[in-house]
Amino acid sequence: MALAEAINRGARRLPTAAIYAAGMVPLAWLVWAAATGGLGIDPVKEMEHRLGLWGLQLLILGLCVTPLRRYAGVNLIRFRRAVGLVAFAYILLHFLVWLVLDMGLLWQQALADIAKRPYVTVGMLGLVALMPLALTSNDWSVRRLGAAAWRRLHRLTYLAALAGGVHYLWLVKAWPVEPFLYLGAILALLALRLPARRAATAR
Repeated sequence: MALAEAINRGARRLPTAAIYAAGMVPLAWLVWAAATGGLGIDPVKEMEHRLGLWGLQLLILGLCVTPLRRYAGVNLIRFRRAVGLVAFAYILLHFLVWLVLDMGLLWQQALADIAKRPYVTVGMLGLVALMPLALTSNDWSVRRLGAAAWRRLHRLTYLAALAGGVHYLWLVKAWPVEPFLYLGAILALLALRLPARRAATAR
């Protein structure tokens, strides 16, 4: 618990703006790499992959906040909103790179891909689930909706994370171990919430 207290003390001194600043560092690197030819022979696909993967990693990081507080005593709850918004930014950019640079804004072709390719369909489901969360990630929305309704709405995070994990798994062709690890981590983090959910239902 001494380690948890030390982490909590450090977290209380850290402004949430630092999370946004740190979250933009990979994006700045990606822009620089794209401008200098550092993304290989297919820079658009590389940008898509990296943006989507970073967004998924941040979603998983956001899912870690509650279990860390519940089981380890590490309270990072004040940073969860910032982590979620940065995750949404990366996932939205992932989609825009696909739509603008990969599909060339060919809307009919893009809509056909969404309809007929399961990994694109489930990826869009994850993005759509994140949109109301990003729009309501502010204090005004909490007051307007009420804390209980706001928390229920933000359970869409679970759907978005699952959709992201399945999207990544279906996207790859050779079935490497990495996508399974991401999906397994998401399922494990969601499973950690079940005891608390059962207890709340019983009360």
